[in-house]
Amino acid sequence: MNFLNRFADPFYCMTRLIVGLMFASHGGQLVLGMFGGMPGSDNMMMQVGGWIQLVGGFLIAFGLFTRLSAFICSGEMAVAYFMIHVANASTPMAKFFPISSAGPQVSNKGELAIFYCWFFLFVVFYGAGRWSIDALIGKGKTATTPAA
Repeated sequence: MNFLNRFADPFYCMTRLIVGLMFASHGGQLVLGMFGGMPGSDNMMMQVGGWIQLVGGFLIAFGLFTRLSAFICSGEMAVAYFMIHVANASTPMAKFFPISSAGPQVSNKGELAIFYCWFFLFVVFYGAGRWSIDALIGKGKTATTPAA
C-alpha cells in the first residue's frame, strides 16, 4: 500500500479544508445566524467562541497561520467540552460519555467538540501541509547555506 503515500499530503490538505470550513460554519451559526443559527446571543462566552470558530475555521481551511489558529481552536473546543457539555450533563453517568448507545440520558453530546479538539491538536503538530498559504509564504523564505 506504499503507492498511496504520494496522496497523503493532498488528502490531508483537503481534509484540513473541509474540517476548517465545517468549523467556520458552526461559528457562522453562532455569530451571524447562518444555517438556521441564532445570532446575537447575550452570552459573551458563546459570542467569543463563535468568532474563534468563524475566523479560526477559515484560517485553518486555507492554511494561514495554521498552527496558531489550530492551537487556539483546539483549546476552545476543550473549554467547550468541559464547561458546556460535561457541566450541563443530565446525569452523573453522562459526564463521562460524550456519546452512548444506551440513549441520550447517558451522553453529554460532546463528541463533535472532542473530534474538533483532537483534530486541531493534530494540525498543530503536523502543520499546514503543502497546499496552504503558509507554504506559499514559506517558499520565499528558504534558508540557503553559503558554499564552502
